[in-house]
Amino acid sequence: MAASLVIEASVSTSFADNLKGFILALVSSAFIGSSFIIKKLGLQRAGASGPRASSGGYGYLKEPFWWVGMVTMIVGELANFVAYMFAPAVLVTPLGALSIIVSAVLAHFFLKEKLRKMGIVGCVLCIVGSTLIVLHAPSELSLSSVEEIWELATQPVFLLYTASAIAVVLVLILYCEPRFGQTNILVYIGVCSIIGSLTVMSIKAVGIAIKLTLEGSSQAGSFQTWVFVMVAITCIITQLNYLNKGAPVNVMKLCYRGVPACIFFFWCI
Repeated sequence: MAASLVIEASVSTSFADNLKGFILALVSSAFIGSSFIIKKLGLQRAGASGPRASSGGYGYLKEPFWWVGMVTMIVGELANFVAYMFAPAVLVTPLGALSIIVSAVLAHFFLKEKLRKMGIVGCVLCIVGSTLIVLHAPSELSLSSVEEIWELATQPVFLLYTASAIAVVLVLILYCEPRFGQTNILVYIGVCSIIGSLTVMSIKAVGIAIKLTLEGSSQAGSFQTWVFVMVAITCIITQLNYLNKGAPVNVMKLCYRGVPACIFFFWCI
């Protein structure tokens, strides 16, 4: 009887945590999707009076609209970060694809970028795909320290994936961007997507470290915690830089958030 009550309480707690993560992920998608549009407006204003961001210009840093969009994105990413503390990454990450729908709808009304039939089909597929993944998300391992996460992160298969991801990103940045960056949006989508898959994993590790610390098991003294923090910061800065370079193009084509979700979910399996 006692064992049954413990299991029931554990299941109830897990459901409550997953619900919190689910709601936070939805809020995050709304803020992040909106931030793309606001930042695009700022980039358009900056591009009208100076070099475009895609050409290496940084005039957008003086644009209030761009900063409003950046603050909106930070709020969304913070909500996303907290969501990882409560729910499994394979539940939270796919919901990030819903920001595509928010961006597409807002771009249609505010940027006059027409949402065509294929775009509508893509939005519907995002909803269906995210729903299926959320409904069938596997249970998360119960971790008691950052050292356990580090042990998982240093498995040969994951190290091979990380090395391959970094190699591909370097090729895109050093070889493809100078030659095709101005004409092919896939270069920026590739950089943001591949780096994004590493961002998700490092953010999840930091989130678990903070959650364990708040529960009384401090992880601040573990060097692994700070390694994950540095990886997360580096990945986020890289994504923001290449997102701004790609943002002057049609927002409908810059829906990169669904791609890292697919990459990450594949490697989770």
